[in-house]
Amino acid sequence: MARNLTFAPGDVVLPGVINTDGVPSIARPVAVSGADILTVKDLSKVFGPKPERALELMRQGLGRNDIFAETGNMVAVNDVTLSVKAGEIFVIMGLSGSGKSTLVRLLNRLIEPTSGQVILEGRDIAPMSTPELRAVRRQRMAMVFQSFALLPNRTVLDNIAYGLEVAGVKKAARYEVARAALQRVGLGSYEKLLPSELSGGMQQRVGLARALAVNPSVLLMDEAFSALDPLIRFEMQNELLRLQREEQRTIVFISHDIEEAVKIGGRIGIMKDGCLIQVGTPAELIQSPADEYVRDFFRNVGVSRFLRASSLMTRVGRGLILCDAGAPSERYLNQLIDSGAECGYACDESGRFLGCVTAATLHKCGNRPIREAFLRDINSVAMDTDLHQLAAIALNQEHDVPVIDAGGKFAGVVSCRTILKQVMERRAA
Repeated sequence: MARNLTFAPGDVVLPGVINTDGVPSIARPVAVSGADILTVKDLSKVFGPKPERALELMRQGLGRNDIFAETGNMVAVNDVTLSVKAGEIFVIMGLSGSGKSTLVRLLNRLIEPTSGQVILEGRDIAPMSTPELRAVRRQRMAMVFQSFALLPNRTVLDNIAYGLEVAGVKKAARYEVARAALQRVGLGSYEKLLPSELSGGMQQRVGLARALAVNPSVLLMDEAFSALDPLIRFEMQNELLRLQREEQRTIVFISHDIEEAVKIGGRIGIMKDGCLIQVGTPAELIQSPADEYVRDFFRNVGVSRFLRASSLMTRVGRGLILCDAGAPSERYLNQLIDSGAECGYACDESGRFLGCVTAATLHKCGNRPIREAFLRDINSVAMDTDLHQLAAIALNQEHDVPVIDAGGKFAGVVSCRTILKQVMERRAA
């Protein structure tokens, strides 16, 4: 029987590859890393009999409690706008009742939004028909829940292959994919066991493998590790980061644990009373919290290891004096004095860092090449050097700390003043 099939822009139907239910297999172009893959616009969810009245009061600026008192409606998500980039782990966090789990269920319409848009790869999910939405959940937006949600009467392999089975993939093909997913999470030899024969951490790995097997554009993880013992939870976080380094998946991760959020999150969105308070990298949230609510999340966390040279440095092009190592020293002497800069930084033609100079060393060097004016005992650091390591270096040298990127090129400088300021703020907190 002929079927009406709906594909997204950019989908490629693989010739000759037909699933058992007659639906062609779809190959999706890989999203460009760093480009927005998921966009949420003015998204709200109101539970109760009068959502329109609650939305009106929200627009007037009333808070969640006032709206509930007047209408009996609970505002779970209040006018949230955000974007998730391809290849990033975006963490949504907040206290219980903040709306984070409701928000993630709005993304794949497990909960119907009251208003707003969820745009995945250029398509708005809200107006989709039930078959279209089902296809999105099967192929584009998989979910890993806090509860493992494994089928107890099926083997590990059958659990992983279940989503592909529902999608109509033939048995041999789905088992091949399931075995590959099982290998990726380190459980290749456990395929014949039942879920009851696995530890909690192993069961959650199976849940993760089941989601990976469908190769989704976006992976949603709702408090996926919170039910695990601390040690197993730590191991699963590391496993997720390992997979992310290898495959660069797009993940929206829900958590109430700030330590977990800053460990795995490229960016973090913090929610309160259904509102998205602030979005930023861990370093941005730590250094520039939007309010006391955000600041309090980090109050009892040892954040020094999350503040890195890349987020603390003054970058090349922002007032730093760059010098040609082969030029005469006198060429840069007046420039350095006039700028008031403490140091100049010498690089070769490819931008690789060679050394630091000061006005005093340039004056002493005279007309000889600038490389003869380099300061001794200047330690440069990598971009990911943390605040604790930076402080140890700053204590043992008089001048600012040069930062080098992965290719050896000069990227910027972390000033001793910045390091001291951050250390003192951490101690005061």
